[in-house]
Amino acid sequence: MKIKKAIIPAAGLGTRVLPASKAIPKEMLPLVDKPAIQYIVEEAVNAGIEEILIITNRNKTVMEDHFDRSPELEQKLAEAGKLDKLQIVVDVANLADITYMRQKETHGLGHAVLIARPFVGNEPFAVLYGDDVIVGKKPAIGQLCAAYEEYGLGVAGIKQVPEADIHKYSSLAVEPLHDRIFKVTDMVEKPQTPDEVLSLYSILGRCVLPPEIFDILATTPVGAGGELQLTDAMRTLTRTKGMMGVDYEGIRYDMGSKLGIMKASVEAALVHEEIKDDFRAYIKQLVKTL
Repeated sequence: MKIKKAIIPAAGLGTRVLPASKAIPKEMLPLVDKPAIQYIVEEAVNAGIEEILIITNRNKTVMEDHFDRSPELEQKLAEAGKLDKLQIVVDVANLADITYMRQKETHGLGHAVLIARPFVGNEPFAVLYGDDVIVGKKPAIGQLCAAYEEYGLGVAGIKQVPEADIHKYSSLAVEPLHDRIFKVTDMVEKPQTPDEVLSLYSILGRCVLPPEIFDILATTPVGAGGELQLTDAMRTLTRTKGMMGVDYEGIRYDMGSKLGIMKASVEAALVHEEIKDDFRAYIKQLVKTL
């Protein structure tokens, strides 16, 4: 079944990147000239997703403004003859059919997905984590959607993480099938002891889920960090119906961390058509002085 709907949970407080996120949502931090949230929306659109729900909170209305029309700005650009910039502004507003829902209290990723139930209805859907920008030739979420269409099971986007960091993520028990596709047999959120670590594969940034996940979430107890963990619900799904994992192609940037933001910004500048040559020259000169 084709995946037509996607949820982007983007209501987190961004405490890891304070003070920048005190007044500016971390999802709006730019990579050169494009905010992180636009990369995520474009990924969904390029994967053929038709409807997108962004979960926000009361401090993030600027995201809605970004994807809305701006008549005053458009008029100014038109009058100044800056038609290329006018087209960019108009194209952003026409990217996708986007709706918004507020998560009035931040109770975790699982809670954010659960409140999206009226939007999703009774069909499979994609989840693109608002902290994760993934850049590659193929849309990462599109690779997961293809696996869902092939196997008819929930799909987690997975990557290996350093052993020293596995306690910050989930840990999955996986069996390789072919290419970059795995069968997932178990998972645990934020393992705290070595015996809880199932492998160094973790869910990073993307998943595709069947509608059954909502009933599971509704009865899942609060987990790590005192929050409703989506991973806990997916663990139940894995043990009852089964799940797949896709080691997706693409580079993931953690936009909830200072280092992740800097890596994404530098690498975006290195391929940006307008500034890449000058920026590369700057980096080379900078390295000589260090």
